[in-house]
Amino acid sequence: MRETVDFLLLYWLGIPELVDRSRFSEHSLGSFGQALDTCEQIAREKFRPFNRLVDAEEPRIEGDSMVHPEATREAWDAYAASGLLAASQDYEDGGMQLPFVVETAGNAFFLKGSVGLCTGPSTAGVARVITAHGSARQKLAFSTHLLTGKFAGTLCLGEPQADAGWGDIETRAWPDGDGHGADPLGARHRLLGLKTWVCAGDHELNDNIVHLVLAKIPGADGRTGPGAKDVSLFVVPKKLIGPDGQPSGERNDVVLDGLAHKCGWRGTTTARLHLGDGRHLPHGKPGAVGYLVGEAGHGLAYVSQMLREARIGAGLAAAMLGMAGFEASLAYARVACQGLHARAPGRPDWTPQVPLIELADVKRMLLAQKAYSEGALALQLRCARLIDDVGTGAPATAREARALLEVLVPVAKSWPGEWCLEANSLAIQVFGSAGYTREFPVEQHWRDNRLNMIHHGTHGAHGLELLGDKVLMDDGDCLTVLLDHMERTAVRALDHPGLRGHSADLAHAAGQLRGATRASWSTGEPDETLANATPYLQAVGHVVLAWIWLDVLCCVEENAADLSPEFIGGKRSCARYFFRFELPKIGAWLGVVTERESVCRLMRNDWY
Repeated sequence: MRETVDFLLLYWLGIPELVDRSRFSEHSLGSFGQALDTCEQIAREKFRPFNRLVDAEEPRIEGDSMVHPEATREAWDAYAASGLLAASQDYEDGGMQLPFVVETAGNAFFLKGSVGLCTGPSTAGVARVITAHGSARQKLAFSTHLLTGKFAGTLCLGEPQADAGWGDIETRAWPDGDGHGADPLGARHRLLGLKTWVCAGDHELNDNIVHLVLAKIPGADGRTGPGAKDVSLFVVPKKLIGPDGQPSGERNDVVLDGLAHKCGWRGTTTARLHLGDGRHLPHGKPGAVGYLVGEAGHGLAYVSQMLREARIGAGLAAAMLGMAGFEASLAYARVACQGLHARAPGRPDWTPQVPLIELADVKRMLLAQKAYSEGALALQLRCARLIDDVGTGAPATAREARALLEVLVPVAKSWPGEWCLEANSLAIQVFGSAGYTREFPVEQHWRDNRLNMIHHGTHGAHGLELLGDKVLMDDGDCLTVLLDHMERTAVRALDHPGLRGHSADLAHAAGQLRGATRASWSTGEPDETLANATPYLQAVGHVVLAWIWLDVLCCVEENAADLSPEFIGGKRSCARYFFRFELPKIGAWLGVVTERESVCRLMRNDWY
C-alpha cells in the first residue's frame, strides 16, 4: 500500500509543487514523508494488532461510565501524540499546516489498521468548525484542547424523526441567563432534544467531550420556522467549562440514553444522547448548556465543510477496508492449495494441488479487489488535493477545484461504500469456507464495511443530491468541468499506444453520461427524473473511476523509468480489468435514466 500512496502523492497528484505555496512553504517532501512514516508506524503498532480485540469486546456501560479495552485508550493517546489531530491546522493554533491531502493519506493507515479505533478525524473536524466560525474564547476553550487530544469531539445531527432531513429537527435551544445568554463563551442557551447515531458520543477516554449540536431557536411566539434556514449550531460540552477555560467537573445535562450494537465498527460507541432530561442540573436548572457558534440560522452552512470532509472520510474508510481484505485474501491465495475440482480439465487426478492464486477465477477476484480499492483510494486523495486547491490555489485553480468537488463528493462517498464492500465479499470467497469464520479477518472487514453504505447518507440520498442538485449547479458547470477533465485524460492517453483503446472507451462513456443527463431532465419533471437517481449515481461512479484509472495509468506510463515492472504490471492490469469488466455496466444504468423508466415510481404499496 505504501508504494501506491507514495506514487499517487508524488507523481499523480504532484504534491511537490505544494511546497511552493506560502501556506506550505516551510514543508518539504521530507517532512511529508516523515508524517506518513509516523502514521504508518502507529497504525501498525497500536491499531492493527487490536482490531479483532475491539470487535469482540464492545464498549459497555457500567454505572455512569463507559468501559473500553485498554487498547482503545492507548490507540487514542498514540494518535493524539502523532500530531495528526492538528495536522492541517495553522501554526498559531498549534498545528503543522500540512496539506489536507497528506493528512488524508496519513489517516488511510489508521483506517486500514482498525476503523473501530479511528475516531480522530471527527475530533479534528469539530476543531476546524469551531476555529473557523466560533469566537476567540470558544476557540481557546474548545479547539485548543481538541487539537491536543485532551478533549474529543462529536457531531450531533440526526434525530429519530430526522435522520438526514436536518430541517425537520426538533431539538430546541432557548436563551439562558442574564442579558439573553451573556457568557464569556458566547450566547448561552439551554437545549432540549434527542440526538441519535452519535459516533463516539460517550466514553471516558478524554477529559471532556465537545458536542457540536444542531438545534432551532424558537421565536417570541415559541415557534420555529420550517426547513433548514432556522437551524443553528451550538457547542455543548459533556462537562461544563469554568472561567479558566478548563472542565469544571460539573456534568452538563447530556445523558447517554442508549447504545447501538452494530454489525461492524464495534470498537466505537454509537450513542443516543438525551439533551436536557433533568438527570443533571447545570447551574441548578434543567437543560443542556450550549453556546451559539457564529450567527443564528447558519448552522448547516457552518458544518458543511466538516460534512464534506466526513463524506470523503467515509469513502476512504471503505477503500481501506477493501484494501485490508484484498491483502488478506492475496496472502491466503498464495499459500493455500486447491484440490482436484480446481485443476484444469483433462489433467489426471494425480496431478499435484496448485496454489489458489494460480487459478484464473481467483485471479479475477483478486484483480477486482485491487481495482476497486486502489481506485477508490486514488479518488479520495484526488478529492483531498482539490480541497487544498480550493484553500490555497490561484483563483482560477480554486474555482475549478470547487466545481469539481461539488460533483465528485457524492461519488467519493458512495462508490467505495458499494464496490469496496463487494471487494470484501470477494475476499471471503477467495478464503472459501474459512472466509466465514472468525479465525480469519475478512468476515470482520465485510461487517465493518457494510456500515459505509449508510454513514453520512445513503446511496439514494446522494443520488438525489447528484442528479437533482449538483449536475444542475451553475447551469451545469460542475458536470461540464468533470467531463472536460475526462476529455483531457482521454486526449493525454492517445500519446501512449497501449492506452488508445481505453481513451476511446472513456470518451464514449463520457458522451453517454452527458446524453443521459440531458435526457433525464428533458421533460422538466423532477419526479420522473429523480426516480432513477441511484442508477445515475452508479453510472457516474463507474465513469469517474474509469477516468481515475486511466489518468493514473497515464502517469504510470510517463514515469515508467522510476517504477518497478511489478508495480507497472499491476496498475496496467487494474485499468484493463476496469475498462473491460466494469465500465460496460453503465449502459444498463444509463438506459433507465435516459428513458425515465417509471416502474419504481409507479409501483403501488398494495402491490407488494
